[in-house]
Amino acid sequence: MQYRQLGKAGYDVSSISFGAWAIGGTWGEVSEADAMSALHRALDLGINFFDTADVYGDGRSERLIARLRRERPEAFYVATKAGRRLDPHTAGGYNRENLRGFIERSLQNLEADTLDLLQLHCPPPEVYERDEVFGVLDDFVKEGLLRAYGVSVETVDEALTAIGHPNVSTVQIIFNAFRFKPAEQFFAAAREGGVGILARVPLASGLLTGKMTAQSSFAPDDHRNFNRHGEAFDKGETFSGVDFETGLQAVDALRPLVPKNMTLAEFALRWILMFPEVSCAIPGARNAAQAEANARAADLPPLSEDTMRGVADVYDRLIRPQVQDLW
Repeated sequence: MQYRQLGKAGYDVSSISFGAWAIGGTWGEVSEADAMSALHRALDLGINFFDTADVYGDGRSERLIARLRRERPEAFYVATKAGRRLDPHTAGGYNRENLRGFIERSLQNLEADTLDLLQLHCPPPEVYERDEVFGVLDDFVKEGLLRAYGVSVETVDEALTAIGHPNVSTVQIIFNAFRFKPAEQFFAAAREGGVGILARVPLASGLLTGKMTAQSSFAPDDHRNFNRHGEAFDKGETFSGVDFETGLQAVDALRPLVPKNMTLAEFALRWILMFPEVSCAIPGARNAAQAEANARAADLPPLSEDTMRGVADVYDRLIRPQVQDLW
């Protein structure tokens, strides 16, 4: 396992970390036994950073991570998110009282006294303009509720606005071989500001595993079934906003670029790690085998310049027209 600094938070985190959305909810049924085996195996393999949210299974993934901490002596970092419990989800809801309530609930779920990293969870765009929201987070750091804070964003413009606030330590953003825009328009600013980058949806909701076909189907409670057009939340969270059929074509175009003895999923994760601005990629894992497959990518050799150009060509031909201007 390789480790990189997580921006101004200062933590050395595994370059392949663990995204806990899949063990929380909206990815189909995952048993507690499978979820815990995935978490334990991740820790076995040197993963030391776990990203969750208070709405993943209504706190289920936070509670599973708390159980992991009870069962293992190793130290590890946990990032969670707040804001999506608001109903309605409005900018005005991001106030001191509500944020404190969300934080205290997460602390209870995680059985912790302080959060390693709190991220605003894809708030309405106007929240990023409000100095008072980030001032509240500064107060919570001083109070000891948080060690650091960041944001989880939908768009590059939101990311650029967010890092204008001096104490934003991290930005979580969708970045993968089907979503180039962050590298083109955000990474340089993040590097200059010392901001850590968490690359989420790194496998494009499973498209970049290469295991899906036109006949693939998904459970009714799986967002890949019910959110393809943004029916429940931003459509960019599902298959990175790429039309499923186009995504399959792009996957077929990527296959010849994959080096021998490397799976397409490993290739997709290693591609992300070619960008030094990325602190970590946070693929999900629903069982121990998936956790192992994800972790392997951290120790693979670098991809060649020709390979990187090939991936860019596939993006330019098939994906860029669909997604580049939306996020």
